[in-house]
Amino acid sequence: MKKKIVALLPMKANSERVKGKNFKDFLGKPLFRWILDSLLEVEEIEQVIINTDARDILQEKGFAESDRILIRDRKPEICGDMVSMNLVLADDVKSIEADIYLMTHTTNPLISTDTIRRALSTFQQEQSEGAADSLFTVDKIQNRFYRADGSAVNHNPNNLVRTQDLEPWFQENSNLYIFTRGSFAETNARIGMKPMMFESPKFESIDIDTPEDWDFAFVAARYLMEQKRQQQ
Repeated sequence: MKKKIVALLPMKANSERVKGKNFKDFLGKPLFRWILDSLLEVEEIEQVIINTDARDILQEKGFAESDRILIRDRKPEICGDMVSMNLVLADDVKSIEADIYLMTHTTNPLISTDTIRRALSTFQQEQSEGAADSLFTVDKIQNRFYRADGSAVNHNPNNLVRTQDLEPWFQENSNLYIFTRGSFAETNARIGMKPMMFESPKFESIDIDTPEDWDFAFVAARYLMEQKRQQQ
């Protein structure tokens, strides 16, 4: 039986470090349209839910609901920069029935439809085998780390080995989360009790949080667009 897959795309009006970033022009279209368009290209996703306090801004941008896009007005008690994202997701999960939820951010503009499809396929395979109840994307890092006092964390300074031979560490990159209503209920969070990590492509895993992130994402987007043109 085909499973109902819903994408959750929370979107707030204000942002602290890059003002109005969700609606700011990014290479010809508002930032939020990049990930939204990628989600809509994934046929397996039945509906995209936008939980937002910015319905008026979306209307100003000429954006409207459709058969695959539902705008949910964010409740006042879960608005604000200090509110945990898991509370926003809990409201969506409670209100929207689905077998699988995929959550991402408007600040992850470069995630490709191929990566989204691969993540969904990998999760469903692992879930069917009982190996995972949720998935989150990560960046693989093999570098030497130090504490604030200069002491080594993951290596011996007196016995230097090549960085590629260091134990790999994995950093949650906030790009994609996949979970079920059951896994969310167990932890009240998008990462369940038995999560799996999914390494996403480096150029796609940029999360725009600062002005420097914006500039880096801009350069990366132009590079990826040029690569795509050359392959055509």
